Amino acid sequence: MSRAERLLNLMEQLRRHRRPVSGAALAQQLGVSLRTLYRDIATLQSQGAQIEGEAGLGYVLRPGFTLPPLMLTPEEIEALVLGVRWVADRVDARLADAAGQALAKVSAVLPPELRYTLEHSALLVGPRQTVACSDEVLALTRQALREERKLEFHYLDAQQRASLRTVWPCALGFFEQVSVLIAWCETRNDFRHFRTDRISAPRVLEARYPRRRLDLLRDWRQSEGIAPPSL
Repeated sequence: MSRAERLLNLMEQLRRHRRPVSGAALAQQLGVSLRTLYRDIATLQSQGAQIEGEAGLGYVLRPGFTLPPLMLTPEEIEALVLGVRWVADRVDARLADAAGQALAKVSAVLPPELRYTLEHSALLVGPRQTVACSDEVLALTRQALREERKLEFHYLDAQQRASLRTVWPCALGFFEQVSVLIAWCETRNDFRHFRTDRISAPRVLEARYPRRRLDLLRDWRQSEGIAPPSL
C-alpha cells in the first residue's frame, strides 16, 4: 500500500468515529505500527485536517476538511488519465487542451510516487474512428449548453435534406464514431437527435430557452426510458 493510500484510509477511519478513538485502535484497523500512525496523523494535520487529540487520549476528526488531490488512489489516477486521453483524442481542441491542463494541475500536487503513476500510465486509448466534426460546432454547442441559450444551425439529415433549425440544447453525447446533440427542436416541437458532423454554421443566440437544461434532460430521459447516470 502506498503512503497516499494509507493516509486516505486513515481519513476514512477517522470519519467513521464521532468520538475520540485511540491510536492503538486506529493502528490495528489500518494494519500499521503505532509509530507510523502518529507520523501519518502529523502529516494530515500539517495539510489542514482538523484532527484533535494526542497520544494516549485518542483522536477525533472535526468536520469540514476535504482531501486534497494528492490523496487520490492509484486506481483513481488511472481513471483520470484514461478519461483525459479519451477526451483529448475525441473532442474539439479547446476542450482537449482544458483536459490536459486539468491533468497537469493534478500532477503538480501529487507526491512523487503517484506522479510517476500518472505520467507513466499503461492504459491507452485505441485509434480514433470518429467521423470528422469541426471544432467550431462542438465549441459553440458546449457554449449553448453551459449558458442555456438557443442554438441555430443548418442541418443535413441522412437523406441529404437541408433545413435550418433552432433548438434548445440539453446534452451532448460522445460515441465511438459520432457525437450527437440532444435538443428540443422548435421546428418539430419535440426532442430530436442531431449528429454534429451534419451541423454547419452554428450560432449561439442571445435568447435563453424558457426551461432549465436539467429539466429538459430529465424529460428526454423519461421519453427514452433512460435512467439517470450513476455519476
